[in-house]
Amino acid sequence: MKDPKNMAKRGVRNRQRKAGLEGGKFPRFWGTHAVEAAFNNPERQIRWIRGTREALAQFELPAGVSVEFADVADLARLVARDAPHQGVVIEVEPLDDMLLAEVLSGDPLRPVVVLDQVTDPHNVGAIFRSAAAFDAAAIVTQDRHAPPESGTIAKAASGALEIVPWVRVVNLARALEEMAEAGYWRIGLDGDAEDTLAQTLGAGPIALVLGAEGEGLRPNVAGHCDVLAKLPISSAMESLNVSNAAAISLYAIRMDRGEG
Repeated sequence: MKDPKNMAKRGVRNRQRKAGLEGGKFPRFWGTHAVEAAFNNPERQIRWIRGTREALAQFELPAGVSVEFADVADLARLVARDAPHQGVVIEVEPLDDMLLAEVLSGDPLRPVVVLDQVTDPHNVGAIFRSAAAFDAAAIVTQDRHAPPESGTIAKAASGALEIVPWVRVVNLARALEEMAEAGYWRIGLDGDAEDTLAQTLGAGPIALVLGAEGEGLRPNVAGHCDVLAKLPISSAMESLNVSNAAAISLYAIRMDRGEG
């Protein structure tokens, strides 16, 4: 049963975040996978749809939404330069926030992915895609120092933005404390760690914590992890892209639990 206090708190945060959209700008998604996933998500509010006749013919368009046919050149002006829109662009409202407590009360076998100031939208989108592929429970980021929902994230996520809950918190260290209180084993990825990820995995709930490329985990966030672990990569490479590291780690967690 949902806690009325939590629901009220989430409602306030949703209104505050949507009211703070810069210049009244809402996210615009493009590309067939991102758009179809948005159409199939009953929680996603679509503001308008623009596309070529050929592209829109492949979708079952939601009722009650403004639809306009446009040519390729007109669509290109609605999105970022060189965005592969594939003949369709939609404007949407951001999804409602989910509270961390709602995720932590769910399936304990599904890992939670925590991103510490990972700001590249391509990486964030790719991590969403891996999270969906390996059945992660949610992505957790700070309100600040994390990109907002965008077409770039949605395209890189290839539909996963509509599947994997995105939890935004004010204080990441405090969120990690809540995870510990809920019984989560917090593993921070660090290339200089002594132990490998395989050596640190446990049978209980897992929170996988990843830092930004280059800087890695901030000291306070690393200090709120139960253990730091590394991926055993070749000495020929200094490090992995954060989205690749997330994918490999989530696969390792799944295999460790015999779900492969």
